[in-house]
Amino acid sequence: MILLLGLFKQPDYTVPSIVSSTTTNLRNMHEYIVNLHMHSLFSDGTGTHAEIAQAAYQAGIDAVIVTDHNLFIEEFDRYWIYTEGANTRRVLMIVGEEVHNQAREPQKNHLLVLDTERELAQFAPDPARLLEQIAEADGLAFLAHIVDPPAPAVGEGDLSWVNWEVSEYTGIELWNSMSEFKSLLKTKLHAIFYAFSPKRVARGPFPESLKKWDELLATGRKVVAVGGSDAHAMHASLGPLKRVLFPYAFHFQAINTHILTPKPLTGNFATDRKIVLDALRQGHCFIGYDLPAPTRGFHFQAHTKEGIRIIGDEITTQHGVTFQISLPQPAECHLLRNGRVVKTSHTRKTFVYNATEPGVYRVEAYIQYKGRRRGWIFSNPIYISR
Repeated sequence: MILLLGLFKQPDYTVPSIVSSTTTNLRNMHEYIVNLHMHSLFSDGTGTHAEIAQAAYQAGIDAVIVTDHNLFIEEFDRYWIYTEGANTRRVLMIVGEEVHNQAREPQKNHLLVLDTERELAQFAPDPARLLEQIAEADGLAFLAHIVDPPAPAVGEGDLSWVNWEVSEYTGIELWNSMSEFKSLLKTKLHAIFYAFSPKRVARGPFPESLKKWDELLATGRKVVAVGGSDAHAMHASLGPLKRVLFPYAFHFQAINTHILTPKPLTGNFATDRKIVLDALRQGHCFIGYDLPAPTRGFHFQAHTKEGIRIIGDEITTQHGVTFQISLPQPAECHLLRNGRVVKTSHTRKTFVYNATEPGVYRVEAYIQYKGRRRGWIFSNPIYISR
């Protein structure tokens, strides 16, 4: 596929800065933008960790999580600091790894592993044992690109997750940028078109991924959903001409995971690393496609007599629950209970819903961009029990 893409001219795009600032909601939470699942030149990416951090800084990203294939390179786990005049900004870089059994044919079961502070690739042949090791280390595990269809036209295979009997994972990668790109490459002409038009690629999580997530949530367990860029900054060439397709900076303005934290980031690496990972662990996050319009400022809250609860929290219906949804701008928005839509708004920024039944409640929002309806916001659930 990389050789084929070498036929194309560098895509024309600009990188708008997603200015990094905290947003406080009624529970005094702070919002930060995280981009996760990317590869450096230590595996099959093409950029250094310094180049990845620089691209994140330029795009206004607060934190990046680098997950090279079967490699844990702890030395880059740190803050990167940038100064412009009197202004100083930091990019938090967290290093994990994408673990998978390289000897397996066909390739399946890629797992994003975070916060174990040790190499675990030796356990890749047995996903269940791998997950046990991650749990013992109190780490996080996200099943990567759970639906990843093949693209025979460009020689790419199916990399979907298949070992669904496993447990002890934190969550799933609901929306993967490169898996979606692959799914559109029905012919080489499609590859040419979408390489010229990268802004037309993203449409939303695969319906199969959303269905699987709802099925997992229906079992009664908490399953955190994240969005992944799967950035490689692919190099392509044709004779003396060289191009980089889908640079890191492009990914950083697109599919991000926004986290909500009770405390602001401090500038201390160890403290802030824990704050970011705890937010992901608790599901205090939502997936935002920031290219059509910034998703910063989205709120999904449950108001009860006991107080306000946010995305990822668990509450009861004992004293009644009123959901409040607030979008950064008017858009098509759906509130779902157990995978079924219970309320829809097409033209409003905010709406409320009085919940009287237990269940798993989550939000999906869609926006018109580049001539079609595209996924914009996908929240993690608020869980209601009796």
